[in-house]
Amino acid sequence: MDKVDKILEQWQRERPDLDSSPMGIIGRIGRLAHYLERGVNEGLDQFGLTNWSFDVLAALRRAGQPYRLSPNALLQSLMITSGTMTNRIDHLERAGLVERGHNPDDRRSVLISLTPNGLELIEKAVATHVANEHRLLAELAAADREQLAGLLRLLLVKFES
Repeated sequence: MDKVDKILEQWQRERPDLDSSPMGIIGRIGRLAHYLERGVNEGLDQFGLTNWSFDVLAALRRAGQPYRLSPNALLQSLMITSGTMTNRIDHLERAGLVERGHNPDDRRSVLISLTPNGLELIEKAVATHVANEHRLLAELAAADREQLAGLLRLLLVKFES
């Protein structure tokens, strides 16, 4: 029994006419998101990274060599606003992890690239990050993880379409 079960019991007692079962799913997803985000951030602390800074560096790393993307491509990869992206890039640039450069195909636009320090950091951090995520999900057997991922994908596709 978890805290959400207690809430559901209370609603069942107070409003037996309502099917409050969606509260169980949505409430658990919300609570788990909080705990998982905290666990991910704790794993990234040793690298001086936060969840958002890791996401930017990881998006650039996933792009493959030469590890650079346009700000628009980063926006689409990370699903954030342009103002938020500018602030994040500014922060990472001051830290020496990314740099802005002219786009050789369009001198009016810029590309965001990992610096050598940024590449070195993300290479170390991503291995630790993935190991940490395995640890956070260790209560679930591989088949359960696969089933959960499929169910969450079904919901997410609906919202992202």
